[in-house]
Amino acid sequence: MMISPWDQSQSTGCCLCCHVRTGTIILGIWYMLINAVVLLILLTSLSDPDQFHLTSAELANDLDVMDDANMCIATAISLLMILICGMATYGAYKQHAAWIIPFFCYQVFDFALNLMVAVSVVVYPSTIQQYLQELPGNFPYKEEFMSMNSMCLMLIVLLFIGCILGFKAYLISCVWNCYRYVRRRSTTEVLVYVTTNDTTVLLPPYEEAVAIPPKHPPPPYPGA
Repeated sequence: MMISPWDQSQSTGCCLCCHVRTGTIILGIWYMLINAVVLLILLTSLSDPDQFHLTSAELANDLDVMDDANMCIATAISLLMILICGMATYGAYKQHAAWIIPFFCYQVFDFALNLMVAVSVVVYPSTIQQYLQELPGNFPYKEEFMSMNSMCLMLIVLLFIGCILGFKAYLISCVWNCYRYVRRRSTTEVLVYVTTNDTTVLLPPYEEAVAIPPKHPPPPYPGA
């Protein structure tokens, strides 16, 4: 099947005119750096609990027992995310399509969670006011947001979430196009020739075919 140059550029190009492989590698490294910073903060808090101790007496009485457990769970999640992002980076660099699948599944799961947040804002708009009331008193522009109309506040939140969803959807499409490109490259390295009797003959790749030494021509047939 022939692919038009426009479709090929759409499937292999991403933001800043980069290739989808380059974009996936940059995205995987960026996610690894973020999770590495989070992991460093979590390990620091586990090694020095007094530095991140809850100062509120109400929260301390209820959550001090669960604090270490939550830290351990968050540390395990950060380690898992670093592994998944490293697999995607390695898979895009070495052109192994199967290594990109876990990172793509994580992106879809993250997009679904954000979409559920947007749906909950539409169904239960009062949760925005409750969330604003739970914010600290020194949070920037808290009073301004609290004084706004609920409908206007909901539209602002939906617009903000919509921008995030659009950006995440674009990143998902870039990773998916990278997976398709790597898989297409790996399948086209081996040519398939179908004969008339429905038997399939696999031809060697181009590099191996070029490396095969040429055979000497047969000797001339002696005349009578």
